[in-house]
Amino acid sequence: MRLHLLRLTVLVLLSALAVATTASGEGLKPPIKVGIIGLDAHGLPWTQIINNPDASGELADIKVVAAYPGGSPDIPSSMGILGRSVEPVRKLGVEIVDSIDALLGKVDAVLLLSIDGRVHLAQAKPVFAARKPIFIDKPIAASLADTMRIFELAKKNGVPCFSSSSLRFAKETLAMRGNPQIGEIRGCDQYAPCSLEEHHPDFFWYGIHGVEPLFTIMGTGCQQVTRVHAEGQDVIVGLWAGGRIGTCRGLRDGRTGYGSTVFGTKAILPGGGFDGYEPLIVEIVKFFKTGKPPVSAEETLEIIAFMEAADQSKRQGGCPVSIETAMKNAQKEVAANPGSN
Repeated sequence: MRLHLLRLTVLVLLSALAVATTASGEGLKPPIKVGIIGLDAHGLPWTQIINNPDASGELADIKVVAAYPGGSPDIPSSMGILGRSVEPVRKLGVEIVDSIDALLGKVDAVLLLSIDGRVHLAQAKPVFAARKPIFIDKPIAASLADTMRIFELAKKNGVPCFSSSSLRFAKETLAMRGNPQIGEIRGCDQYAPCSLEEHHPDFFWYGIHGVEPLFTIMGTGCQQVTRVHAEGQDVIVGLWAGGRIGTCRGLRDGRTGYGSTVFGTKAILPGGGFDGYEPLIVEIVKFFKTGKPPVSAEETLEIIAFMEAADQSKRQGGCPVSIETAMKNAQKEVAANPGSN
């Protein structure tokens, strides 16, 4: 009898430890069952990569098993991509469900891939409540205030969470930091496409693909930004601590692409580019397995503050706006409406 009670006690403790481990960021053991929220952006190409029967390495440790289509009727591209994605995703062995709650009962972790940053907070709330690790695709939200709310909920519930553009993990971009050939980085001029969408602040929609690698190269510590706006392009100039300057040029006219010029104490080198989605997905798998985000909440908040300050600068005719000001304004909004959305 005592032995039976001892075994039962051990089983209960192990069960409690497993729950605490998942929620506290210790990570998941493969095979990891993943659910997708939102098939109106990267859902199909990412499922094709993850559920490829020939997947190897980190990619062999996860499988997309369920998806909630989502979609935003007031964004034409959302509905167009959604219409082309649901059935192909189903044919890749993914169960299509009609609610986020139904999805959460079938998966270990979540990829929140909805194209619309406005819905991310609302869609992430039940994931946090279920204590499932979550990756949130760009833009993490459509405002700095919602970004703060997301990370606060993640912290409150003890749920591992991160967000990133795939451009961060391009090989040439990663090679810039700590590169002995370039020496100490003194500045970076980054460029990327920057199409606009009426429901999102200017750089949030697509320009983040230029801002994210800029921060990957420069690191955190931006103090203020100045924005120059024209019909076909935008330029954000950021002043970093120590007098370093980083710029992001968002392109809408003429030829577009991804890249950078990095200025160091020893050399000036080209960097940046797009290496596809796989490098980011590999990092997401590592994140699910370890519970440790490859990009900190603090860095993502500064990236979003950078873009929000740039919008404030535009509204003020190009006057410099500090990151601190953008942060304080968002904090006031969160304090006034803590549970918005």
